[in-house]
Amino acid sequence: MHRERLNTSWLLAWRTVTSRPWRALLLCGGFGVGVAVMIVLLAVGEAMVRQASQERLVGGGQVTVLPEGIDIEVLTTGGLGGLFFSVPNARFVHRQVLTSPRLADAVTVAAPQLEGKLLYLTTADGVEHPVRATGEVPSATRQLGAMPDISNGVWDDDAGDLRWTRPTMAELRHDVDRFHRPSEGLANADSWGEWHYFNVLSPDAKRWAFITFLVGGDVRGDRWGGQLLVTLHERGKAPRRFVTNVTRDRVRFSRRDADVRIGDGQVRVLPDGRYAVKSVGREAGTGTTLTLDLVVNPAPRVEFPGATLISGDFTSGYAVPALRATATGTICVASRCDTYENAQAYHDHNWGGWRGVTWEWGATRAGDYTLLYGRVTPEDTSGGTSPLFVYVTDERGFVALFRPKAMRYDDARMVQTAEGPLAVPATAELFDVRGADTLRVLLTVDDAVATDTRMGLAERGEGDYARGLARPWFIQMAGEARLSGRIRGKVLDGRGRGFFETYR
Repeated sequence: MHRERLNTSWLLAWRTVTSRPWRALLLCGGFGVGVAVMIVLLAVGEAMVRQASQERLVGGGQVTVLPEGIDIEVLTTGGLGGLFFSVPNARFVHRQVLTSPRLADAVTVAAPQLEGKLLYLTTADGVEHPVRATGEVPSATRQLGAMPDISNGVWDDDAGDLRWTRPTMAELRHDVDRFHRPSEGLANADSWGEWHYFNVLSPDAKRWAFITFLVGGDVRGDRWGGQLLVTLHERGKAPRRFVTNVTRDRVRFSRRDADVRIGDGQVRVLPDGRYAVKSVGREAGTGTTLTLDLVVNPAPRVEFPGATLISGDFTSGYAVPALRATATGTICVASRCDTYENAQAYHDHNWGGWRGVTWEWGATRAGDYTLLYGRVTPEDTSGGTSPLFVYVTDERGFVALFRPKAMRYDDARMVQTAEGPLAVPATAELFDVRGADTLRVLLTVDDAVATDTRMGLAERGEGDYARGLARPWFIQMAGEARLSGRIRGKVLDGRGRGFFETYR
């Protein structure tokens, strides 16, 4: 019975081929091409994997760093994701991870390389040609012992190589802290804002200042200007705001450097990488004058490199050149001056379209550690929010990154607003587990201020929008942070002061 069925199957197959010979030939040819392509892809992938394990073929190194998501399976199957990739924030990875003092006993040299990148070369007659480009930092490649033979000329680091791998402190500040422009087609470009922000805390932690150099509006046109804002806080008292608004002809900023001038105030990067910050202003209502003259000195390596988040019409950028810093100088109100000497300080840089945007944010010291956490929520967010990030550093730079899903607040504190009492956080907690690493951050708030973000919207014809804001109160808090947990087997423990922000 089995032999009869087999003979019948062969007879049916043969008659199918003879009755439709061209269709059968096309089917066999297509199947053969598919098998051949898969064999080639597997062979190429296998060759790439073997090359990745041979240090002389990958540039002389013993470890190859690939972006997250590019794995052995992608290489062996020839997936499109493995053809053209680069390491995001490669300069940060090079500076803060591979060449950091933390790995000095394990990493001798790290050599950044670009291999086979697709570029387009346009000739003088306007013809465009696709080309493959390879790039290396000559000094690093030479240290690896993988320098190719040079048949003619000299191949050494140029100014760009040096600035990327070994920038001066001033060059690093300018690269991270420069200004930007709204992207073409940005729907809410009129709400574009970009600013330098500093805060300074007195040694007794009873007084602090928030300092903002703001460029606001669509800077590609003529409807924009600048603002100097200094807010002085004293625990248990109402804040004092000193504001100077200027027209665009009195504003200077650049996409090539971090220096900015707004009226008679300015931020200037000194040759050694410190910031000279000067501001003037008058208090609303009283006309009392303020003059501020500080030098902010960032701690080496304790910085956040910056990133731009783009989603549809939403753009938000953020960098922290001075996550841990000290400030020296004076803040004078009328004839009274407060002098600061190596006081706790902080500096960040923000840019983007901010209509309807809310956020969670905090920066704090905790003993030997410095923490930054945050999350930005666009106006049209639906279906939940993304996890927060918690960025942990110590004196040697980056330590770890955590992504807790939520921040738990206890709104047991009350502040007075024009509309009556408002419940704001008295404590907050962040907790996350990533593999064997754990992190817990407890915040205790001892001062909070609520600002109505609807102020001024009605005057601009956005009254209905202002009334519809789900969380119209911007909450600025000061307090103590307590850090605990474990990273790579090391116990975390520390306390310190910081500043935090949320919305209610």
